[in-house]
Amino acid sequence: MAAYRTRLRELDEALECDEIDLKKLKQLCFNGIPDEQGRRALCWKLLLNYLPTTRKTWSETLARKRLLYKQFIDEMIITPGSCCQENDGSRVDVTFADHPLNLNPDSQWQTFFKDNEVLLQIDKDVRRLCPDISFFQQATDFPCHEVVQSSGIKRLHKRVQHTILKSANVERKGIGVTKIALSVKKAQEDYAPMPEGSEAHWEVVERILFLYAKLNPGQGYVQGMNEIIGPIYYTFARDPDLSWREHAEADCFFCFTNLMGEIRDFFIKSLDEAECGISGMMGKLGDTLRANDHQVWSRLQQQELRPQYYSFRWLTLLLSQEFHLPDVLRIWDSLFADEKRFGFLIHICCSMIILLRDQLLKGDFPANVKLLQNFPSSDIQGVLSKAAELAGRGPADC
Repeated sequence: MAAYRTRLRELDEALECDEIDLKKLKQLCFNGIPDEQGRRALCWKLLLNYLPTTRKTWSETLARKRLLYKQFIDEMIITPGSCCQENDGSRVDVTFADHPLNLNPDSQWQTFFKDNEVLLQIDKDVRRLCPDISFFQQATDFPCHEVVQSSGIKRLHKRVQHTILKSANVERKGIGVTKIALSVKKAQEDYAPMPEGSEAHWEVVERILFLYAKLNPGQGYVQGMNEIIGPIYYTFARDPDLSWREHAEADCFFCFTNLMGEIRDFFIKSLDEAECGISGMMGKLGDTLRANDHQVWSRLQQQELRPQYYSFRWLTLLLSQEFHLPDVLRIWDSLFADEKRFGFLIHICCSMIILLRDQLLKGDFPANVKLLQNFPSSDIQGVLSKAAELAGRGPADC
């Protein structure tokens, strides 16, 4: 307990400095960030390069970013056929010289229909987010007034209520094992939307992902991104400081965007075989396992049980589907604080395999692939301590 209080004091002192020493903060956060008083949310904003290290610039940075996000909502979440306002205050009909059957690629209606194809997948995914907890089904204390008071015009889920996706499948095909790799637990029932005037947390996440897809057309939305954004939004939207929690949506958008900027290669099919792509990461995992437990590595090689069969989801989704949410948050403390930026992820995955060595050495191929694809409930501290040992670091002890 005394050591815990000492670490709390050190972390608070680091966060209160006028100029935050990011290297020192990473060292403190690597061993786990206490969740009390919004410390995790604040540290993640720094570790994901959303907040600058100079405290006096925070107010200006936050005001600018949050205003920009509001502009994204105003400009990108609108139904063609509704009226919009010109700079001189006059009202114009955006369907002037445009209509739903217009085949011009610059038509707002064509854009609307294409957006809806992606939105339908987002809507389906966010309605199943973190089914083990009720948080995402609950109402947010800070709904977006521009949306919930728009008479339904900007409610994204209403755009796809009666739509069936008939064109291109927006799932990532990757290396051909996506359906195995991205099979996730499903809620018994999809989450229901809130009535006009309020909105559930999953509706907020849907809006963030839709805006991200609109602003990143080269990548768009890929199934699984909902599992990446979920823990970030959950952390920010539960900040006990209302002044931070009120802006959880905008802050989450920019932190998620920054994180995707670092791991987006995992989601881009054309980069699968590149060193920075998912195949390169799986190759590193195999090499790390061979160097640290040659017997287990040999066993999996003999069975032709390749990392592709089980680690695609581990790596792509940063282990968000292998552990319960509190453990995922603890894992991400170390991943975000990793100086090598997700190099420690390889060591965690290797640790997970080594901790199953007895079962793997005894099991046949079907038993082992099932075991690795459904990683059993484990003590997260044991997993992280072993990973820190493999990485040559001190124990991850919080």
